[in-house]
Amino acid sequence: MADEQLEFLKLPPHSIEAEQSVLGGLLLDNEALDKIADILAPQDFYQHDHKLIYEHIARLIERNQPADIVTVAESLENSNELTTVGGVAYLGALAQNTPTAANIRRYAEIVHERFVMRQLVTVGTDIAESAYLPNGRNAQQLLDEAEAKIFQIAEGGNRKSQGFLGMQVLLPQVADRIDYLYSRENHSDVTGIPTGFSDLDSMTSGLQGGDMVIIAGRPSMGKTAFAINIAENVALETNKAVA
Repeated sequence: MADEQLEFLKLPPHSIEAEQSVLGGLLLDNEALDKIADILAPQDFYQHDHKLIYEHIARLIERNQPADIVTVAESLENSNELTTVGGVAYLGALAQNTPTAANIRRYAEIVHERFVMRQLVTVGTDIAESAYLPNGRNAQQLLDEAEAKIFQIAEGGNRKSQGFLGMQVLLPQVADRIDYLYSRENHSDVTGIPTGFSDLDSMTSGLQGGDMVIIAGRPSMGKTAFAINIAENVALETNKAVA
């Protein structure tokens, strides 16, 4: 086959395996959504059926409902989308072919990276077309437009820097999260990093990623010693770095 023909066969950057592993991991462990929600969005998926499955899984989990093969299939069926995603058989294959959700964060990073690459391909094509057909714009204007488009991708790619959110958006999410933690079968389950103080961990579920925890108290009441004890426990028990 000629090189010119091969050029037309190029597919946008994507990883079907990583997308399947993310979905399979979520079906196996619903709490794994907390590990990837900050970097992954439905539009990051290359395959439309994977996007639909992710949306239904996330919706069920956010409503504090179990998201397994049966419940996700029912949710898709109610939206007349079950056939679109390949039916119950495909959902079962996703869970069966994913042995564990331990590496789901890395899988999600791969999916998101491919999404950013696809955006770069699209923007790169637009920039090239603008250079060929400037329509009265000078070189500096084209550079400014190109820079703005690239900057928009960079800002959108870092979901941790999206700025402030309104209370009307955050409050329902926080309330749902609190309700989920309270309604767990075993309240002693630690979803974050354990502090080493069992009573505190049972009330807080451990130290959660992204939270700033302030230890408040009157002078000479043991705040520093308490913080050092937590840091020591985390370092010894979890083998994690403590700054």
